[in-house]
Amino acid sequence: MSTFKLTVLALSTCMAFAAHAESVRNVPVQPIPAVEITEPEKVELGKMLFFDPRLSRSGFISCNSCHNLSMGGSDNLVSSIGDKWAQGPINSPTVLNSSLNIAQFWDGRAETLQEQAGGPIENPLEMGFTHELAIEVLRSIPEYVEKFETIYGTSDFGIDEVTDAIAVFEETLVTPNSRFDQWLRGDDDALTDFELEGWELFMTSGCVACHNGVNLGGTSFQKMGIVEPYHTLNPAEGRAAVTGIDADRFSFKVPTLRNVELTYPYFHDGAVWTLTEAVDIMGRLQLGRVYDDEENAKIVAFLKTLTGEQPEIVLPILPPSTDKTPKPDPWEE
Repeated sequence: MSTFKLTVLALSTCMAFAAHAESVRNVPVQPIPAVEITEPEKVELGKMLFFDPRLSRSGFISCNSCHNLSMGGSDNLVSSIGDKWAQGPINSPTVLNSSLNIAQFWDGRAETLQEQAGGPIENPLEMGFTHELAIEVLRSIPEYVEKFETIYGTSDFGIDEVTDAIAVFEETLVTPNSRFDQWLRGDDDALTDFELEGWELFMTSGCVACHNGVNLGGTSFQKMGIVEPYHTLNPAEGRAAVTGIDADRFSFKVPTLRNVELTYPYFHDGAVWTLTEAVDIMGRLQLGRVYDDEENAKIVAFLKTLTGEQPEIVLPILPPSTDKTPKPDPWEE
């Protein structure tokens, strides 16, 4: 075993793994617990709604369009493509492990997954619909009516029940058992020496001050460009758009680093396509640290150990529309 690995192990305090939120090693990051499903029927309904494009005006865009579960829960675009080919205003964050975040959206304007789920449906740049029309579509489909009546006890369901079901499904989209999680739980062979040296740089440089907790991020709002300004053409104001406080301008929710190798391009404006460039920019702008090529490569190697087990999703077979279902019109002016 290398001297470095022995040093890391000596600095790590071993503790009994009693609760699933606890880590074996005494570091400011915890492993992701496996999901526990207590409402399987509601999860299945939420999955159907997540994949159903009829919640959009065009009948073409679903939640999965921007949060593609085959692509790390994102769409790998600078900004998402919305109704009538509209360009979204900001990079689409991953839906994976989003239940572990302090709030939703880059500016934190939604406190819960349920609140977030209703936003894109009525956003003209996203799904371009209204809540009322979305409910009209769902109520016209007998299988959906039956499911809502069984699960929620009413056939007179509304947007609250729809977003609740979607949120419950999204809570299952966690990615446990990454190699880093295995190391956190005590597996000394889960990471290579090179990756562990990247983790040490990540800690000693100060990255962990913002990227901590179970999600390695998502727990705070931070200004983009602390040491040096970040230059972008993206007009997003950040947290200030929610609080109205000028000091919050250009402060964004710290993104999770879980599965980060899958969720490019990076930052709120989607301007950076590689982890190498992202590490370089964050080091300089946030920490005042210029990494050499080897240091950068070590941190990137560590970040790739954060890819967890992806949710295994069986695509739902959606119920057919009926004669009463409002027709989509993707080309409406």
